[in-house]
Amino acid sequence: MLKRRIGRLGYEGSVVMFGAASLGNVTQEEADESISFARAHGVNHFDTAASYGDAELRMGPIISGIRSDIFLATKTGERTKAKAKEEIYRSMERMKVDSVDLLQLHAVGTIEELDRCTEKGGALEAALEAKDEGIVKNIGITGHGHQAPATHLEALRRFPFATVLLPLNYYMYSLPEYRADFDALMEEAGKQDAAVRVIKAVAKAPWGENQKRNYATWYEPFDQQEVIDACVHFVLSFPGIAGFASAGDIHLFPKIVDAVERFGSMNDEEAARILSAISGYTSVFESPTSIA
Repeated sequence: MLKRRIGRLGYEGSVVMFGAASLGNVTQEEADESISFARAHGVNHFDTAASYGDAELRMGPIISGIRSDIFLATKTGERTKAKAKEEIYRSMERMKVDSVDLLQLHAVGTIEELDRCTEKGGALEAALEAKDEGIVKNIGITGHGHQAPATHLEALRRFPFATVLLPLNYYMYSLPEYRADFDALMEEAGKQDAAVRVIKAVAKAPWGENQKRNYATWYEPFDQQEVIDACVHFVLSFPGIAGFASAGDIHLFPKIVDAVERFGSMNDEEAARILSAISGYTSVFESPTSIA
């Protein structure tokens, strides 16, 4: 399993992060099988959130036993200090652990949301207090949507977040404004040695109104191995990307792991040829205003 350094934290994490949103609505047996598969394939980077249904509960039985062998991250979507602190402690109880390597302020994709988190009495104060108490080792930020790169750039100017987590895929990077904002974020993150981790690598498009939903993801994912290989190649072709989260469906996870294990067998031109030829490939977020 390919590993990369998680910014200034120095931890060598698997480039594919076990995205635990996939565990939100599965049985304990299915969760155990998926986590065991990840571990057998060298995945040591686990990322979950308080808002992922029962994901933290499903992780607990195995994760608590291998806590020292993995990098464990969770998130709080609360915006006030009091509610965020409650959620952080709840996450520890649900996962049966005493600490996490990374606590992230979740879904901060606009300046308005960033203001709420960083104001007096905001969620950032809860994260800092939890860090002082030793239950949170590092603090990061995540965001969705087309404003996430610009928002996270401003976030890094306000506070030295150890990590950022935001969308990146071939289509979104083809949008001039998104590309410019993402590149600016990468530059600043590089200066601060903050780890850039990404989501939505294998996202194809929003589900159609009457489309049959074969996966637990809230968007339509790619499921053909060649296309997944190209998607994974694209995000990992950025040397500054520390890792990417697997899609939120346990049935896609083995294909994503396969793609990582084959990374290097495809070149940039081949990946671009495959991805540029896909009909219906678009953003899963709000409609962009310009398309390359």
